[in-house]
Amino acid sequence: MRFLAVLLLLMVTPAAWAELPSSSDSVVKKTLSTGIPTVIDLGARTCIPCKQMAPILETLSGEYRGRANVLFIDVWEYNAAAEKFRVQMIPTQIFFNAQGKEIKRHIGFMDKPEILRELKNAGLK
Repeated sequence: MRFLAVLLLLMVTPAAWAELPSSSDSVVKKTLSTGIPTVIDLGARTCIPCKQMAPILETLSGEYRGRANVLFIDVWEYNAAAEKFRVQMIPTQIFFNAQGKEIKRHIGFMDKPEILRELKNAGLK
C-alpha cells in the first residue's frame, strides 16, 4: 500500500511543478494582439525567484485562459527579448492592457494576489 502511495505521489508531482514554455518573439506579438490583458514574466529557469514564480504563472495561465494571457520568456534562451523589453534584472514582469500597451513593470518576485491585482488594472474581468 505504501508503494502505491509513493508511486501516485511521483505521478502527480511533475504536473504540479509544470512550467510554462519560454515564448518566442512571434508568440509575444500574436499574444499582444488578442485583445485581452497580458503579463509577460522575463526570467530564467535557473533564477530562484523565477523558479518560485513558475507554479504561480502556470496556475494563472490555466485559471484565466481566454481572459488573460500569461507568458514566460527565458532571457538566457532568448537574449534578444531582454534587450527588446529593456530588462535590467530578473525576474521582471510587464503588464499589458487589451490593446497591447505596456501599463506596468515590476522587478522581483510577485505572488498570485499581486499579479491578479495588476491584471485587473490591465482590464481583466
